[in-house]
Amino acid sequence: MKNSKSFLISAFCFLLLGTFVYGQNPNCYRITFSDKNDSPYSIDRPEEFLSDRAIAKRERFNIPVIEQDLPVNPHYIDSILNFSSEPAQIIAFSKWNNSVVIFYPETEDCHDIIDAMLNHFSFVIDTLPVAYYQLPIISPIPLSIPQSFNPSVLQSVNLSSSCDYDYGKSIDNIKLHKGELLHKAGFCGENMLICVLDAGWDNFNTISYFQPLYENGQIWGTRDLIPEVNNVYTADGHGTFTTSIMISTVEKKMIGTAPKANYYFIRSENPFDEQLAEEDFWVQAAEIADSLGADVISSSVGYTTFDYAWQNIYTPADNNGMTSIASRAATILVQKGVILVQSAGNYGASDWYYIARPADALNILAVGMVYLNGIAVATSSHGPSSDGRVKPDVAALGIDVWCIGKDGNIHGTGSGTSAAAPIIAGLSACLWQALPHYSSLEIMQLIREYGNCFNNPNTIQGYGIPNYYQCYLDHANSVPEKVVSEIAVYPNPTTGELQVTSYVLQVTSVEVFDIYGRAVSTHYSLLTTHYSIDISHLPAGIYFVKVVTKQGEIVKKVVKQYRF
Repeated sequence: MKNSKSFLISAFCFLLLGTFVYGQNPNCYRITFSDKNDSPYSIDRPEEFLSDRAIAKRERFNIPVIEQDLPVNPHYIDSILNFSSEPAQIIAFSKWNNSVVIFYPETEDCHDIIDAMLNHFSFVIDTLPVAYYQLPIISPIPLSIPQSFNPSVLQSVNLSSSCDYDYGKSIDNIKLHKGELLHKAGFCGENMLICVLDAGWDNFNTISYFQPLYENGQIWGTRDLIPEVNNVYTADGHGTFTTSIMISTVEKKMIGTAPKANYYFIRSENPFDEQLAEEDFWVQAAEIADSLGADVISSSVGYTTFDYAWQNIYTPADNNGMTSIASRAATILVQKGVILVQSAGNYGASDWYYIARPADALNILAVGMVYLNGIAVATSSHGPSSDGRVKPDVAALGIDVWCIGKDGNIHGTGSGTSAAAPIIAGLSACLWQALPHYSSLEIMQLIREYGNCFNNPNTIQGYGIPNYYQCYLDHANSVPEKVVSEIAVYPNPTTGELQVTSYVLQVTSVEVFDIYGRAVSTHYSLLTTHYSIDISHLPAGIYFVKVVTKQGEIVKKVVKQYRF
């Protein structure tokens, strides 16, 4: 459910794209497997299911690749697809939950097939009805492996440049957080990847304001997880509105909270109805974002109740971060080095009242909404989580937010926690750019600590409105105790590309020497947070990387391996 005002779907769009119709009995089931035994994938070959960027991030933060990261075993998938003579289709995958969603066309035998499958296969440990869809059998949907996604792992940033924008009226979006000062200090999201999970980006690719983003290469791709739609730029404009709050660069009119970040759009929300399977789509979207190497996920969709009574298996009492599949996946994201910014929901004046899933997840930033004067909006969903944790975590402007709609017009009518979440997501990306030596968990905790209600959190604003600029000022020259060195050079060993990360933000040069002390690669006047060095042309062997900063220099030994 999109956390904004309700929307209408035209009859034309429904006839053209709407193969989702009302029915009585489920024909989509979540099938959960017991293990990943005999998988063709291996944690020793992460490049088969993680992008170069994702692997580099794991190296950077010492995050191991584990069995949980392996895709669902394709042998198990083939077995359940071939179990019955009835045609079937896999419409969603989850490697973290080790499950798939299987769809059968209209059939009275669907329930019996699922029961027989549970009894027949020892590796099938659970089944759950999650949707009724009327779909044709379509081409197989590929596993969520970023096979063609390998942009530069970390692009260089010129920290001497300033993001000194004229925000126009859109200054209202970020001035509560002193975000414009963070921009002016030079942190506008460069190098960061934000994955946006939403219901659709109607007309985004044709709106003139966004064309420079494509020309600059800031839109890294799209993925549509909703069966038979297959084009994120149609059917719904909610994502256009939410993304514009982060990405816009229209001087004197509309400046986003992370205007220089890179973006990837994933449709996880069915724009035609509301069913439990959307939690499975959301999980797959989160896993795709992780596999792409996302730094931040901005999610302005959430789940409470569904269109069919038999799908309403959760109540606010289940908001413990570990019950629903979406909440469990959201909780896992921080373990993969991802910041999830999740809208809390707009149910404060409804019977539901509490936050929507997966805002109940552990170690994420669930976002409530306030007016421009900082007063909480009554319709913002309330916490705490059912196990007593402070929720939402923070708050941002959620009324009269400046945005660009699917009609291509700039207006100050954005509303809901759907609008508040991208404000926080964009600024969080900028803060992490400024403080790259902190982990995703540490960045989120800093953001909470700089909320204006940190010492007295409440159930509608959580820790309050965070001051991003003050957080940056207080930590710009600090390094966590766990960081042994101020310079990281990774991956090591490498087969071709080295990443250099400086925690002092003042790198002046990087030189690579062979074992005889001869310079084989030299780079001067960098002044960057991150820098990529291609040594694929060098023979395999031992090399030394000297990184010079204004605070001193350090030499790291690296091993160049053959690429087999």
